[in-house]
Amino acid sequence: MLSINNLKVGTKIKINDEPFEVLEVQHSKLGRGGAILRTKIKGLISGSILEKNYKGSDKFEEAILEQTNAQYLYRQKDNFYFMDEKTFQQFTLSEKQLSEAKNYLTEEMLIKILNFEKQPIKVSLPPEVNLKVIEAPPGIKGNTAEGGTKIVVLETGIKITVPLHIEQNDTIKVKTGTGKYVGKI
Repeated sequence: MLSINNLKVGTKIKINDEPFEVLEVQHSKLGRGGAILRTKIKGLISGSILEKNYKGSDKFEEAILEQTNAQYLYRQKDNFYFMDEKTFQQFTLSEKQLSEAKNYLTEEMLIKILNFEKQPIKVSLPPEVNLKVIEAPPGIKGNTAEGGTKIVVLETGIKITVPLHIEQNDTIKVKTGTGKYVGKI
């Protein structure tokens, strides 16, 4: 069991059988009263962000999370199918569980999966991925009013801003955290 003194940014705790990550911590002392800990926590399954206050006597159970390797297989409607690299078991994650990560998944991509009580809950993408451009308007020479950029559509359906020289069927490197163009492959 963890006390309020153990709660730091990044600590994973279990509340109502759901894992949460501590995003912010602020200790307060109110006169003669005991210490109060103001926190901002994020549900790792629901994605909800909560602000909670705790007293000095409150205890927490640590959320045990395990990271495994998996391969992304395919998408069917709102479900994304993966295969664990060790056990070869297939599992699905919903579009809601993946949130922005769905914009960077390509078939056969190797990724890390975060598991809570042996259930996959979240994917961890590499910092950069290579994606193919499937739609690109022509780059018009002299069109530098917008800084010499244009918007293209990538194979996963995401739209990003790239330099004018990028064309359809080019493969580009994209940062998964920001969705920004890095370079042409």
